[in-house]
Amino acid sequence: MKQVRWRKSSFSGGNGGQCVELAHTLTVVRDSKNPSGPTLVGRIDALVAAVKNGSLGH
Repeated sequence: MKQVRWRKSSFSGGNGGQCVELAHTLTVVRDSKNPSGPTLVGRIDALVAAVKNGSLGH
């Protein structure tokens, strides 16, 4: 995923907090503390639905 332009929420601040980063291709999510780690790729509507219904776990 080297060609992807990653974005982090402006609410994440500069203190290295708990963040995820998004890229606008499909929807690609990664952990900002581990950018070379695994990514979650899918449609934005499916991601929003999973967040709203709690199916992603804690």
